[in-house]
Order: sequence, then structure tokens, then C-alpha cells
Amino acid sequence: MICPKCGYSEDKVVDSRSAHNGRAIRRRRECLGCAYRFTTYEVIEAPLQVIKRDGSRQDFSKEKLIHGLRRACHKRPVSIKVLEDMVDSILNHFEQQHMREVEARLVGNMVMERLRELDGVAYVRFASVYREFKDVNEFMDEARKVQSATAAE
Repeated sequence: MICPKCGYSEDKVVDSRSAHNGRAIRRRRECLGCAYRFTTYEVIEAPLQVIKRDGSRQDFSKEKLIHGLRRACHKRPVSIKVLEDMVDSILNHFEQQHMREVEARLVGNMVMERLRELDGVAYVRFASVYREFKDVNEFMDEARKVQSATAAE
């Protein structure tokens, strides 16, 4: 491990413990060059494969999903932490089900379900891109559904 302070490549592990509900190992390290202490995390790499609409497969990208959510939540009162937690909960769901592959449609539906509860505007923005609305009427229909659901609460 390279020291983030001085760049020295040797360190010693000072402490190890379980993290992220047992899905990672947290290690406190000390640089043998400058004695700076830093934390690293080890996680199991078992990438989730997403089956796209055209049948192709690609590794699930947490960053790509968060980027899309940030665009949907632009200028909305939703923190990045909330979005990261949302994506983590979706990933945890698939891990608990021992899923190695998942259809993009399922991921999108789970995201929209959570966004609908979180912020109606962000939900409609995300849905308009995800569902590829063809015209303004589809957009307005979805907005009316959110509006009526909000009024019923």
C-alpha cells in the first residue's frame, strides 16, 4: 500500500476489523517511512452483471447510477449521502438474493420506486429518461400520477 502522505510503499497493519456489516475489512495502517496512519478497506470483488435491454451484459457501475441520480436530483433538496445509501441498499438487496446477474429493468424500477418516495420531481426526471418518454403527454401523465399520490398522503 502506498502512503497517501509521503508515497512510501511499505506499511504495517495496526488494526483490522469487520466493516460495512461484514462485507468489508477495515484496516488501520502505519507508514514505515513517515509514521502517518491511514485507513484502507478490503471488499470482495464479485461484480454484479447488468443485462441491458439489447441482451448485452456489463458490470454494474455504482458511479454511473449515482451520476444519473445526481442529474435527476439537480437543484433538489437531496444529499449525495442519501443517493449513495439508496444505491447501496439496492446492491445489498441483490447480494442478499445471491444474484450475479440482474436485468437493467429491475434496477431501474427499484431506483424509481425509491425516488418516488424521496422526491417527486427527481422521480419524474429520472423516469422521463429511463422510460424514454416519446412526448410531453407521457411526461405530464407521470407528473399527474405523482401529484395525485402526493395529494392522497
